[in-house]
Amino acid sequence: MTITDRLAGAARIGLGLAAVGRPGYLNLGRDTDLPVERTVEALRARAHELLDQAYAAGVRYVDVARSYGRAEEFLAQWLRARPEIDDVVVGSKWGYTYTAGWRVEADTHEVKDHSLATFDRQYAETRALLGDRLDLYQIHSVTPDSPALRDADLHRRLAELAERGVVVGLSTSGPAQAETIRDALGIRVDGRPLFRSVQATWNLLEPSVGPALAQAYDAGCLVIVKEALANGRLAVRPGVGDAVALAAALRQPWAAIVLSGAATGDQLASNLRAERLAVDPARWADLAEPPARYWQQRSQLPWT
Repeated sequence: MTITDRLAGAARIGLGLAAVGRPGYLNLGRDTDLPVERTVEALRARAHELLDQAYAAGVRYVDVARSYGRAEEFLAQWLRARPEIDDVVVGSKWGYTYTAGWRVEADTHEVKDHSLATFDRQYAETRALLGDRLDLYQIHSVTPDSPALRDADLHRRLAELAERGVVVGLSTSGPAQAETIRDALGIRVDGRPLFRSVQATWNLLEPSVGPALAQAYDAGCLVIVKEALANGRLAVRPGVGDAVALAAALRQPWAAIVLSGAATGDQLASNLRAERLAVDPARWADLAEPPARYWQQRSQLPWT
């Protein structure tokens, strides 16, 4: 059964734990979103509260990553405490190593490395936490210069993972997301496409990847939208707001899942309203920024 089949009838909003798996992140408003004391225990409790709320609302897709602090650990603990829950689809990512040491302020929060050695190490770490609950494993934030697009040994290892039943995908970032996706769609191992999912940034400010995501969808890939709120910029934008921005992403015919990065229960409840809104994304077409400018501004967001 494919992930799409497993998610049939579930909410199309998925829950991402990037904002609550570590004390520092790039989203606006975190100074008021999280507990004053951002201890491991406090963020574990917050993550579990959000997972409970999301599951009760019909959310069945959860997104984590090796670089999201303890997000995989928090999710694994939540799943173990609820053995009756067997219908959650879990996606994680490898390729960045978390290096902030549970601090908001750090010289380096994460280190990117798409080598085969990093895959081997991080897959073992993910597997130790999530076991056979891992459904989708994606290379984290691939760009056109990533060696992951050209490493035949890595491709073979990923194909072996796919043969064991884990869907192999990639996430993208940067102004050349479309180029990355099209390059990835051309990669085959033993004549079969390697990547069967794509997770990309699409939002009303940065919609340039849309045609490439349509191409990925037509090629049979699961398409997941991340950063639909532009790291909080659209949530506070007059005339838009979080639910409208998420609804605009849900209206894209190629979007199977649109991630919520909620850090509070109120944010999650508001995000989930998107599924009930009928919006025409063309109404906000004039919000689109040149991709280079959008990504330059994103790179300047502070970790808070």
